[in-house]
Amino acid sequence: MELTFLGTSAGVPTRARNVTAILLNLQHPTQPGMWLFDCGEGTQQQFLRTAYHPGKLDKIFITHLHGDHIFGLPGLLCSRSMAGNTQPLTLYGPKGLREFVETALRLSGSWTDFPMVIEEIAAGEVFDDGQYKVSAFALNHPVECYGYRIEEHDKPGALDARALTALGVKPGPLFQQLKNGETVILDDGRAIDGQAFISPATPGKKLAIFGDTAPCDTARQLAKGVDLMVHEATLEQAMEEKANSRGHSSTRQAAQLAREAGAGRLVITHLSSRYDAEGSQAMLAECQAIFPQTLLADDFRVVSL
Repeated sequence: MELTFLGTSAGVPTRARNVTAILLNLQHPTQPGMWLFDCGEGTQQQFLRTAYHPGKLDKIFITHLHGDHIFGLPGLLCSRSMAGNTQPLTLYGPKGLREFVETALRLSGSWTDFPMVIEEIAAGEVFDDGQYKVSAFALNHPVECYGYRIEEHDKPGALDARALTALGVKPGPLFQQLKNGETVILDDGRAIDGQAFISPATPGKKLAIFGDTAPCDTARQLAKGVDLMVHEATLEQAMEEKANSRGHSSTRQAAQLAREAGAGRLVITHLSSRYDAEGSQAMLAECQAIFPQTLLADDFRVVSL
């Protein structure tokens, strides 16, 4: 997996940071997977400064309906259609997402020429396609807001073909049964347990992408044991009370959550426009004092899992 941060500012854009959008490239060898999380104003323009194209998107996840997370969506959908793209697209987000998209398209006399499905979600499993499972967790914000937990299924271990051949098992249908973990009976009566010849499974990657939130009980469950946690840090520790009163978190609270949840790494984003480059580095330092494995998201920063 690879994340590209297309926008990392909170509320309004700055000269250095656009508003929220995060691109996830699943980098799966056999199936497409280009997902977008939130789509603030100007997101399609941000795409132009990357190697990616909105036409490759197959899923868009919206955390909540505040403008800095969704105002870029109608434009991106229209441009995708005007480019002649016919690949299907599924949108996921809170109740109201369908009305927002359909109203924006209708009032502007716009349409989409590609198949589009809009799924209004609730907390719980969003989908599981056998390769990836995505779950939504309700967060603490003035409007309905979710964070998304993306879990790659474990990769099955390899079959020890050499050991089986040494035992006289011939390649063919029996190998497939053994790879499935079944027990097979050979012509000479020997029972071969497939489980004994399969290497341990490779754990799948786990990623948590938070929407805007003040601290809440579900946050630790959302981030528990993930390889990478993406969390807002709208304001510095000294302004924590103000951040929480508006449904946001401070640097300290984001770092503490990462530590308590056992996350592998933390990426902080959604920084208030009051912070320049120097101020942003100070916020990073506040996080690293609590959780050293913290990274600061800048626009177009790429983070690999």
